[in-house]
Amino acid sequence: MTDGARGPWFGEYGGAFAPETLMASLAELEQAWCSVGQSAEFGAELAGLLRDYAGRPTPMTHARRLSREVGCEVWLKREDLLHTGAHKLNNALGQALLAKQMGKTRILAETGAGQHGVATATACALLGLECVIYMGSVDAARQRPNLLRMELLGARVELVEHGQQTLKDAINEALRAWVSDPEAHYLLGSALGPHPFPALVAGFQQVIGQEARQQILAQAGELPDTVVACVGGGSNAIGIFRGFVDDEGVELVGVEAGGAGIASGQHAARFQGGVPGVLHGCRTWLLQDGDGQILPTHSVSAGLDYPAVGPEHAELLALGRAKYDTCDDDVALSAFDSLARLEGIIPALESSHALGWVIEHGAELQGRRVVINLSGRGDKDLDSVFALRGKEGQ
Repeated sequence: MTDGARGPWFGEYGGAFAPETLMASLAELEQAWCSVGQSAEFGAELAGLLRDYAGRPTPMTHARRLSREVGCEVWLKREDLLHTGAHKLNNALGQALLAKQMGKTRILAETGAGQHGVATATACALLGLECVIYMGSVDAARQRPNLLRMELLGARVELVEHGQQTLKDAINEALRAWVSDPEAHYLLGSALGPHPFPALVAGFQQVIGQEARQQILAQAGELPDTVVACVGGGSNAIGIFRGFVDDEGVELVGVEAGGAGIASGQHAARFQGGVPGVLHGCRTWLLQDGDGQILPTHSVSAGLDYPAVGPEHAELLALGRAKYDTCDDDVALSAFDSLARLEGIIPALESSHALGWVIEHGAELQGRRVVINLSGRGDKDLDSVFALRGKEGQ
């Protein structure tokens, strides 16, 4: 169930910087979330769907061969085994169920890597809701399997042909569509945007951390020393971090997309190369130039290719409770191969950044117990990975 105590502000980050035409819809959503969304009946219905339809709890796997390779005790929280192949379904089911309780019949959504789009289309098919998903044409080309899955599930996919044609532009279009269609519900996919979305999405994703804490105590007998997750918008990371944030002895590490390297300018590392500012309805860290124009981003993973980060992560950094580092494309691609060959698990390229960071920092993690949130599986990325290898071989 959601955590009604958070937001609209996370320290000096968050807020609701939205057009006047959206304020009534945001207020309606907040009211429904704080009443219906906090009720025992809603919580029980959602818990039943997560258990009997989505497949929760997801397992905690001790990656023994990878542990020997890296020199630390590596555990994987297996969100890749959730129905649709990623953590995104936790939030999609929660928001779609809430929207239906609000009397909404049409859902708008954005997607980058396609996993949120697939999760939203899945939830809409299950609950009988109309579904329209906005996706940048660049992302659609590199994530074509997920585009086909969305269409098969009954969603109408609107390709965005302007800007960088990636996640930022898809969010722009979805927000514009919501302005002109206030009777719809915008099912935002990450823990960002105007209040109440950052806290609402984090609330639906915190089941990851709750399970992970119970599982590692039951299977290893102790809490982890370090918890690591990739950070695009940041929903998978905040979901697992919330399970351990009150345990001061547990280090929290968020891994952003280092792309071709920070010095190259071709990355999506907001904390490394950005400044505080406002984008898509909230104040947070983002990549912008001196005139406030949003800078281009780059990542081998479509789901991390976004110029801003969720405001709760900005607060955790400000408090010194979490640290944020980067993993570049080459290291992530190497980690993608390593997990497949050592453990028989093909990770999403997004999750491969968290894996890559652990492998790259193995020397300083020696003897530590590390939990990595494996936020998704890599079926969707095979075409992209093999296309990249083909180019490298030329």
